[in-house]
Amino acid sequence: MAGHSQFKNIMHKKGKQDAIRSKLFSKLAREITVAAKLGLPDPAMNARLRAAVIAARAENMPKDNIERAIKKASAADTETYDEVRYEGYAPGGVAVIVEALTDNRNRTAGEVRSYFTKAGGSLAETGAVSFMFDRVGLIVFDRKVADDDAMLEAAIEAGADDVASGPEEHEVITSVAALNDAQKALEAKFGEPRKASIVWRPQNTIAVDDEAGEKILRLVGALEDNDDVQTVTANFEVSEALLEKLEG
Repeated sequence: MAGHSQFKNIMHKKGKQDAIRSKLFSKLAREITVAAKLGLPDPAMNARLRAAVIAARAENMPKDNIERAIKKASAADTETYDEVRYEGYAPGGVAVIVEALTDNRNRTAGEVRSYFTKAGGSLAETGAVSFMFDRVGLIVFDRKVADDDAMLEAAIEAGADDVASGPEEHEVITSVAALNDAQKALEAKFGEPRKASIVWRPQNTIAVDDEAGEKILRLVGALEDNDDVQTVTANFEVSEALLEKLEG
């Protein structure tokens, strides 16, 4: 779990520094619209939509923007987006999974492939690396809502599989099937989480040197900057020295 947490925190910090807020809001709105279109337009009755709304609130997306994105799902002229997953290898043999929502598969595939090539990696067939990850539910709470023991006890009662408590947050891991019920139970105790969604969790992580680490982080940054890409997950860890260098 440590490797997953470290990677997520690296990209979270990088995103806070580099991301253009309008682009972030556009991605969040796209996921909200797709979620509302695939199910009911009520977050209380649509787990994916609720997760998308929680993610938007966590980024301080205005309420009006969220409501517009939900309403857009029922509009006659709403764009149709395909959910696409790309898998590949970054420098150092690091496995990467990219999830996108696109209205043009050929364009997105070409752009994603070019990012991997420029970084010294390679795009692979679907299924080439996903076996190295588990598909799990993730619920994230702010560290201050409970101490470690209280969160662990509540998570076990809610049917969760694991909890990783760090200096800033608690990460509760569930099976995909148990995510919705566990989220409701924990939310009743601790309030709305920072995040609640289905994610890819690396089974193991690869420690890479600083040279490969910089290339991988540049690749992830380029992928995340693409308008169609929603999430990027990789199974690597980098040194504290590189983190300090990049954050400085």
